[in-house]
Amino acid sequence: MSQDVFRLLQQYLDRLSLGFPPTESGVEIEILRKLFTERDAALFLALSPRLEIPADVATRLNRDTVETAEHLRDMASRGLLFTLRKGDVVKYGTIPFVHGLFEFHLNRLDREFSELLERYFHEAFNDAITRGAAAFLRTVPVRESLDVSHHVAAYEDAVEILRGQPRIVVAECICRKQQSLLGKGCGKPREACFMFGSMGQYYLDHGLGREVGLEEAVRLLKEAQDAGLVTQPATAQNPGGMCNCCGDCCSVLRALRLHSKPVEMVFSNHYAGVDPDACTGCGACLQRCQMTAITMDEYERARIDRDRCIGCGLCATACPVEALRLFPKEEQRVPPPGTMEQMLNMARLRGLA
Repeated sequence: MSQDVFRLLQQYLDRLSLGFPPTESGVEIEILRKLFTERDAALFLALSPRLEIPADVATRLNRDTVETAEHLRDMASRGLLFTLRKGDVVKYGTIPFVHGLFEFHLNRLDREFSELLERYFHEAFNDAITRGAAAFLRTVPVRESLDVSHHVAAYEDAVEILRGQPRIVVAECICRKQQSLLGKGCGKPREACFMFGSMGQYYLDHGLGREVGLEEAVRLLKEAQDAGLVTQPATAQNPGGMCNCCGDCCSVLRALRLHSKPVEMVFSNHYAGVDPDACTGCGACLQRCQMTAITMDEYERARIDRDRCIGCGLCATACPVEALRLFPKEEQRVPPPGTMEQMLNMARLRGLA
């Protein structure tokens, strides 16, 4: 019975977002057993991403309303369900593994869970990430790396994305926290993940982040980019969140780095170019590139592998002689308007819709 309910849970999660594929070792079941009891798993399987109030869940499942409400509250407090609160009314729904179960365990992450996650990343989840990366997160360039003669849409400008949010919540990066627990921390800023809208409210309600004003948010963004982090909002014009990622710790960039042509797996509208006559060969750009897209040619000048460049602009902001800058791609991609359309695109990409 227990094995069956956890396998059913794995199969359920595999249909959401980036998925939750099985492995030969069964590490995915170990992860689920660490997070869920059998009773939790059974209730999760009876719910959907469509949000419901406890009374409706209880009626549908022919359960006691008070007991059902308490179980839902308990699961949400442990990062197992999404909640949306309006006044005194709280609705509950299921969540994917990413973004969801993994990130919502920010305050509960320990070394054991971190080790299980690392095993799962190498056995299955890195491939799941690369298959769905373009619909999950997109790369937006550092503002200073852009040619001001080219029009840049507001959804391509991280500062404008922040400016357009009525509420900004900042949280610690769970990827860098996980790697730190494994003794592989990179030392880059950890308070660098922004959440907006209902996701931001969830983070506040469950003690996963803190609300900040625009001025502080822009300062934190600049600190992240100055430290060499790649800014990646969700793949929507009005994203539910925006991460600042490194290739050492963050799951998406780590997965992309394992492949020979990351450019084919990302949503990005820019690429870096170098003026060979201006390049002095100082090598400052080499340390900034998270995709190892830059090497030095036989004349000790920077050379960019377009197959690996994801257009973040970090190299350009590091160049002391301005030999590097970003260029817009000939074919500009427009992200979907919001989260619902983003999730539908991800389902289509995975052949689920």
